[in-house]
Amino acid sequence: MIRDGAIADLSAEGRPPTLYAAQAPATSRFAPLAEGARVDVAVIGGGLAGLSTALHLARRGRTVAVLEAARVGAGASGRNGGQVHSGQRRDQAWLEAHVGAEDARRLWEFGEAAKALVRELAAGDPDGCHVAPGLLVGAHTDRLMHFFREDNERLSTRYGYPHEEVLEREEMAAALGTRRFVGGIRDRGAFHLDPYRFVLTIARAAAEAGATIHETTRATDIARAGSRWRVATAAGPALDAGTVVVAANGYLGRLEPRIAAHVLPLNNFIAVTERLPEDLFRSLIPGGEAGCDTRFVVRYWRPTHDGRISFGGGESTGAAFPADIASLVRPYLLEIYPQLSGVRLEYAWGGTLAVTPTRAPFVRRMEPGLYTACGFSGQGVGTAPFAGKVLADAIAGDTEALDVFSRLPVPRFPGGTRLRAPLLSLALWWFALRDRLG
Repeated sequence: MIRDGAIADLSAEGRPPTLYAAQAPATSRFAPLAEGARVDVAVIGGGLAGLSTALHLARRGRTVAVLEAARVGAGASGRNGGQVHSGQRRDQAWLEAHVGAEDARRLWEFGEAAKALVRELAAGDPDGCHVAPGLLVGAHTDRLMHFFREDNERLSTRYGYPHEEVLEREEMAAALGTRRFVGGIRDRGAFHLDPYRFVLTIARAAAEAGATIHETTRATDIARAGSRWRVATAAGPALDAGTVVVAANGYLGRLEPRIAAHVLPLNNFIAVTERLPEDLFRSLIPGGEAGCDTRFVVRYWRPTHDGRISFGGGESTGAAFPADIASLVRPYLLEIYPQLSGVRLEYAWGGTLAVTPTRAPFVRRMEPGLYTACGFSGQGVGTAPFAGKVLADAIAGDTEALDVFSRLPVPRFPGGTRLRAPLLSLALWWFALRDRLG
């Protein structure tokens, strides 16, 4: 599947068909790149990673231009489930086994710093991006409950993390309003928010710091120009940049094959209920936390600030979204909450994220002057803004955090870009079968 930056479902105003966009205040748009320019850093991609990179570089006094093929927040950064998890996408035991105890500890610390950064940036929104505390993770097998207990013990004793607790079956049922799970965990240090407001807030902060953002400006080529880089665009004008950051994630397309070999675009789908009666709404998740499960084809959900349930379920690797996304998501929703069978789904949409073979993020210096941050594998709300700061620090000369991320194992997909989609489609089918069989 090749994405070229075009997003077909935007409104005339450039907004995605989401609840978030419908509720967001009107914002001014950023003009396309109209003529060539010379900058210190060119950032390709106006999502969480790219905008955070631009923000932190602009605060350091660098001249930065962001090229966004569609509109800020139009891609996965503004369409996701809004959950901010603790740690990295992979658990600490996996990290310890693959990068060693020291790097595993640093990555845990980065996860905590990422949560703090998200809260700091979200505070720039008048409504705080509707940040709400807590995350509940439901285990659907006893084996996974055993893992949760071991992981909870590790986080408590080795990492000094006091905010997570194991919930047994009845406790989980009371916390989530469903008896679907054998137990789970509650992470009081995690949280959830409105991701579209969040990405718009970072864009506004980056512009105020001095970064220039160009929407509807698709980068088509990155080439060396002596000691600098030339970034060509579909409309003709080009950027002359000392450094280039590629943060296009699931919409990378053919722009940089060396990066594309490590990440795969993956579609995911969300539906949102109508506003629920107060008693029904409060019976589902009394504590107001977000929820998710432990299946490979993950379900994730959260209560919204205005009394709805936003629910994500279903994945695909095709270039197009289903015609009726609500009908695709509804069975996943009713599997968890059969009591919502008569509830209308008022919004439904798809989004394209990017995954890596190991689900570890791909944050790298590809060669001198060329950096990337992508492949957040479903945990980008927290990790992507922090990765942007990591790249900004590295470009400014502090590579300590980037060096740690660079040691994460993120191999190329077997067969390169040609075979990665068919292989993942087969893997999705196999793991979905395993999910059904428990």
